[in-house]
Amino acid sequence: MQPVPTIGVLAIQGGVREHLRALEASGVNSTAVKTREQLSRVDALVIPGGESSTMDKLARTFELMEPLREARASGLPMFGSCAGMIMLADRIVGAIEGQESIRGLDISVERNAFGSQSESFETGIVVRGIREPDRQFEGVFIRAPWVLEVGEATDVIARISSGPHEGRIVGVRSETLMATSFHPELTADLRVHELFVEMVRNS
Repeated sequence: MQPVPTIGVLAIQGGVREHLRALEASGVNSTAVKTREQLSRVDALVIPGGESSTMDKLARTFELMEPLREARASGLPMFGSCAGMIMLADRIVGAIEGQESIRGLDISVERNAFGSQSESFETGIVVRGIREPDRQFEGVFIRAPWVLEVGEATDVIARISSGPHEGRIVGVRSETLMATSFHPELTADLRVHELFVEMVRNS
């Protein structure tokens, strides 16, 4: 019988509790990660939504940025939602001066591309690879980025399916990394978290 993985959630800023609950409901153990030692004990890591520049500053303040980069380089599976997508991106459009990221995903993202907090919205998304793929996922977008470009080693797994932003890339995946512009943790639909859990089990 395959052991149950433990997936950490980076707990320095953002929507930590929601991801912890979604992961537990998806059949794995979950734990908050705030230190290098805690990072070393998990089988994968979720980087939640929040504010990407604040998350970057706190990661460096707590001396976590280099351990995060080392873990990513060693093959630790990571999933970033919203700000987490920015934290995994190789290139950030609209970054504040000095803003850094963990890197690893060969994508260009634009911060706050969908507008301010007051322009938050929900819309249907087509997501490749999830359970019941013909049933759209209802995506929650809050000051969200969108993906401008993807590299050859990065697959597009989600696009907005209708409305003024139809066709926008809002989900990507590489061999060990996955990211969404939207917040799957803010819905009762577990299919995106289940997709990441499957990715972790197969890694």
